[in-house]
Amino acid sequence: MEKISVGILGATGMVGQRYIKLLDNHPWFEVTYVAASPRSAGKLYKDAVASRWLIGSDIPQGVANLTVQDANDASLALGKCKFVFSALEMGKEEIKALEEAYAAEGIPVVSNASANRWTDDVPMLIPEINSAHLDIIKKQQAHHGWDKGFIAVKPNCSLQTYMMPLYALIRAGYPVKRMIVTTLQAVSGAGYPGVSSFDMIDNIVPYIGGEEEKTERECLKILGTVSGEKIQNATAPVVSSTCTRVPVIDGHTATVSLEFDLPEDKKPSLEEIERVWTEFSSVPQELKLPSAPDHAIVVRHEENRPQPRRDRETEKGMACVIGRLRKCNVFDVKFVALSHNTKRGAALGGILNAELLKAKGFFDNL
Repeated sequence: MEKISVGILGATGMVGQRYIKLLDNHPWFEVTYVAASPRSAGKLYKDAVASRWLIGSDIPQGVANLTVQDANDASLALGKCKFVFSALEMGKEEIKALEEAYAAEGIPVVSNASANRWTDDVPMLIPEINSAHLDIIKKQQAHHGWDKGFIAVKPNCSLQTYMMPLYALIRAGYPVKRMIVTTLQAVSGAGYPGVSSFDMIDNIVPYIGGEEEKTERECLKILGTVSGEKIQNATAPVVSSTCTRVPVIDGHTATVSLEFDLPEDKKPSLEEIERVWTEFSSVPQELKLPSAPDHAIVVRHEENRPQPRRDRETEKGMACVIGRLRKCNVFDVKFVALSHNTKRGAALGGILNAELLKAKGFFDNL
């Protein structure tokens, strides 16, 4: 099969580098275009990142000698790639305008950035949960007068930690009324150079700007439905969150308490909840997408798991790992969940979104 040529916007940043590494030898996609800020434009990629390649292995040979282009000029990508992954690091309004500029040029944008997450006609995808939101893309194109271009985004990295187990229960007929979440987020989620070592060593920071709002609101769009010209948000569950930064390199952890919107005699047992999670499978598994985990949710029974160092690479970093499922004295049940924030929560999650788009035919006419 001939591979689809792809570009990376923000290719010199931490998430951009992760995209480049993860796409090396991908069965469907090949990086043929890299773009970044004007200060990197005109340099060979290997020179642009010479002192700040962070991934821990050599730069893929197919990318090392590509010339970095100015990401601010969408027309430069024409003829060089079929679609782009957006890992841009700039102001939200700038990112929003730039992603729309690429889409207007006929270049689909699969974005890791937050700028378009709350645009009414842009799907915010976790493929196991809301692949049906792809239906909004034709309406998005009609709204803007775009022929081939469109924008699809992924949600905030911390949501990947608990959204699949939440959705699995809802899908199984156990609606959730209220949820309390405390996230313990890795320092890599802050990008590079990220949080000062003086702030993180021997410390926990109990605040991450904007994270609690994302945690409490984005899940409602993901659980929503396509209605008319926009995605209509769900009305439940009501979420209360506290987001913290902890001295872990990779792997976001969350402690979660759930209250079901059911009569007492209809609420699931712990055994039933574990069965739902263990048997959970969805569209990416049915389509056998290359980056999809065989088991999207993995339940562990040790009393001290999951742990970031031990469990973040489960299913190649694409699984939600759950432990400590037990009764809650305030709500109904509580548990601890873990996901890999720079794989499932960032670049590899974006790649899975692109694989879903390809499998559903959205790249057929590029």
